[in-house]
Formats: sequence, structure tokens, C-alpha cells
Amino acid sequence: MSETVTARGSVHGRVQGVWFRAFTREQALQRGLSGYVRNQVDGSVAFAFTGPRAAVEQVIAALRDGPPAARVNRIDVSWHSAEAMTGFETG
Repeated sequence: MSETVTARGSVHGRVQGVWFRAFTREQALQRGLSGYVRNQVDGSVAFAFTGPRAAVEQVIAALRDGPPAARVNRIDVSWHSAEAMTGFETG
């Protein structure tokens, strides 16, 4: 069984107004993760995922491509011990 972790970070590039949050939520829910994804005032998208490390890594890998209209320039990620999160919020 994979270690349970929380990853927090931000995605930079053309990631607002291109269905990026919906894409992220779909990817996370398909893998049974909890957390959130939110637009930030600087044009980036912030995220947090909690779940098995392998599943979290898969979602982060999927974010590198994003939905068709997105252009991801950079993803910043920090890893943490698992945090208590339930459900998945989009804000």
C-alpha cells in the first residue's frame, strides 16, 4: 500500500478560463483523492491533494498537460504529511 501524503502547489501558465479547474477535479476524483483547486489573483491555479502518493503523483503528471486549451509553464509542489481533507472543492 502506498504512503498517504498531501501535496500543495500551484500551476502557472495559461490555466484560467480554459477548464483547468474542472480538469483537475476530474483527475483527482478518478483517483479517489480529496483536496481543492482554486484560481489565484496572479493568474495561477492553486491545488492541494491528499491520498496515496502514487495517485497524487499521477494527478500532478496529468496537470503538466492539462486540458487542450491550457498551456502549463511551471508546477510548484511541496510535499507534506497527510492532512485531514474530505471531498474535493473547486473555488
